[in-house]
Amino acid sequence: MVLKYLSSLIKNVFMSNVILFGGSGFFGPAILEKNSNIISVGRNRPPSDLKNKHIHIDSLDNLSELDSIEFDKVIFLVGSSNHDEINKKTTMGFDYNVYPLIKVLSYLENRNIKKFICFTSILLYDQNKIKLPVDEMQPINPYVNKYVLSKHLSEDIVEYYSKKVPSIVVRLSNIYGPTKLKRPDIIHTIMQNIFKDKEIRMWNSKPKRDFIFVEDAADAILHLINSNFTGKVNLGSGKMHEIKEITDIMENLSGKKITFDEKPVSGPMEFVADIDKIKKITGWKPKFSLEEGLKKTYEIMKKFNIDE
Repeated sequence: MVLKYLSSLIKNVFMSNVILFGGSGFFGPAILEKNSNIISVGRNRPPSDLKNKHIHIDSLDNLSELDSIEFDKVIFLVGSSNHDEINKKTTMGFDYNVYPLIKVLSYLENRNIKKFICFTSILLYDQNKIKLPVDEMQPINPYVNKYVLSKHLSEDIVEYYSKKVPSIVVRLSNIYGPTKLKRPDIIHTIMQNIFKDKEIRMWNSKPKRDFIFVEDAADAILHLINSNFTGKVNLGSGKMHEIKEITDIMENLSGKKITFDEKPVSGPMEFVADIDKIKKITGWKPKFSLEEGLKKTYEIMKKFNIDE
């Protein structure tokens, strides 16, 4: 009991100088929940069950509210992962993923920052040239679409400020977990359809992807923020699962039938991230199997729908 208390105390001390932008989104609350000493920053408060201090900021154009706050580590989760919408709209990728990053880094370059973490995407890797598993040295293709381009520009912006703001760019794989937000990701789409529709139809059962549970991803970020590493690093489960495997688990959990139209899909039919680098840097490794993560996600989201 004493050792557990001391471990928790030490962890809180290490996290007392961390602020997080984007605590009201999908991923931010999972990180805040891991440590109540991390300060949330943004227009909207995190979920009410979290006890983290919140600093209200109306606009990233004016960050003067942070002038009196002592912090030297930043987790930046402002942005959009809605590929379809970004690719349809002329400037959405810049408005949501590029300009906010410039504004915050411009402010932070005048602070004594020890570590800044932001997020791009494993979709940057060139699907025509990758070799599985995909490590950080493999070629990228930034010009596939507007979404991928916005993530590439984000990495360039981080590099531009890197001499004054030591940074980690996390190339994030397919992340999933319980949420009340409507999200376009494949697992969240399945979950949302299960709770509202009698018949669930999917495009294709064959693609294989790397899926990481949100709690595992949050643990990885808290390991990274206290590391000495700077640069680019993959974050995924390091395992590849077919869409049919996910739907089989979801059918067993929900009792609903999921069918496939087997229509052609874009992107590689197989993808898995090489996560050896982050393991070596931090000692972290995923704890949740796909079945465990899906079961926890389903049970919590089922409760959300019952309560509503």
